[in-house]
Amino acid sequence: MNTLTRVTAIALTACALALPAATLPAAATTTAPPPAPSTVAVRSLPALAPGASPAASPTASTPLELPAPTGRFAVGAGELHLVDRSRPDPWVPTADGRELMVTVRYPAARRTEGAPAPYTTEEEARLLLEATGVTDPAGVRDLTSVNTYSAQDVRPAPGRHPLVVLSPGFGMPRYTLTGLAVDLASRGYVVATVDHAYETLGTSVPGGRVLAPCVACDQLEAGRIEGADVTAVRTADVRFLLDRLTGPRAVQPYARMIDRNRIGMAGHSIGGASAAAAMIADRRIDAGVNMDGSFWDTLPAGGLGGRPFLFLGTDAMHRPGGVDTSWDTTWKALGGEKRWLTVAGTDHLSFTDAPVILRHFGLPNEGDIPDARSQAVTRAYLAAFFGRHLRGEAQPLLDGPSPLHPEVRFNNP
Repeated sequence: MNTLTRVTAIALTACALALPAATLPAAATTTAPPPAPSTVAVRSLPALAPGASPAASPTASTPLELPAPTGRFAVGAGELHLVDRSRPDPWVPTADGRELMVTVRYPAARRTEGAPAPYTTEEEARLLLEATGVTDPAGVRDLTSVNTYSAQDVRPAPGRHPLVVLSPGFGMPRYTLTGLAVDLASRGYVVATVDHAYETLGTSVPGGRVLAPCVACDQLEAGRIEGADVTAVRTADVRFLLDRLTGPRAVQPYARMIDRNRIGMAGHSIGGASAAAAMIADRRIDAGVNMDGSFWDTLPAGGLGGRPFLFLGTDAMHRPGGVDTSWDTTWKALGGEKRWLTVAGTDHLSFTDAPVILRHFGLPNEGDIPDARSQAVTRAYLAAFFGRHLRGEAQPLLDGPSPLHPEVRFNNP
């Protein structure tokens, strides 16, 4: 793997990126020249720059443990392998259609017991450790044994629930959004977290295969594609996923759990930009969230047709008039209810599980905010946003600054 691919594709590095090509979208240009790819990589995770030496083993004081979910439901989980043969894979045209691996988490019947749902596969864990240079022999075990607070294929809670689709950052696997997914499921949502094929460091699929590491990263570095090409592919992925979860040929048992009239989407980095792009293309998505990603698609004259959208990002990069002006441009084009929140002390990865993993393996994390606080803020505001817009709940947390979350700034440019 070349330097940029290694850094973007390892899930925890992020050039993953608010700025996927180490450049800003046209709407987000600044007076300073964009940083070179290696500069972005070093800024994101300096210990992963060439020649750096991450810790060989984690310390006993840093357990690899996600915060427990906060909702009232137990959580079930299952895996879906979906293949869209109506289109070739854009990154690997010789593949047999476009493959998606999806983890579905859902509210479970309280007294149902089952095997613990895995965090990731052994092969995916090995690829992550190999890419980051972590040599601890217990690393694979540590990653695969993370408590996901969910049981595999257990009986769902009765009724139909809103659906939330989660899309990870460019180069990042779906398991880095597990903490958020489990928390939303515990609050009564069906959550589908997607691995977009050939956009991660490697995805395990049935039959013992592993999809090649981040082919799209190489194409991006070579200048053959840009961010809008990625969001277009992800939009098609999400539309196909919605067809399979809510359409005439919907996959069971998940279709029986989902209220097809209440659908939201959130994403990290370019996954957040893809939430907006998917909403442009598909009216089924009622509400969207972008967690710290640059926008690559220009909204149409009508914005998102009055549908609500939440910006949640780093204060350093994404405050109004900041480095990434794609947020300013998109904000002006949005109608309907919208919120622009920035969180002091966060870095690009703070809205994911990545800081917990980084700390465990002795890798640096630029964010100053403690892991538990960044997870609590992300969970609280996404739950409030989807609670208001998919359930019609009163959510005063969205009305202004809260003493419960003093790190959060409400922006209204």
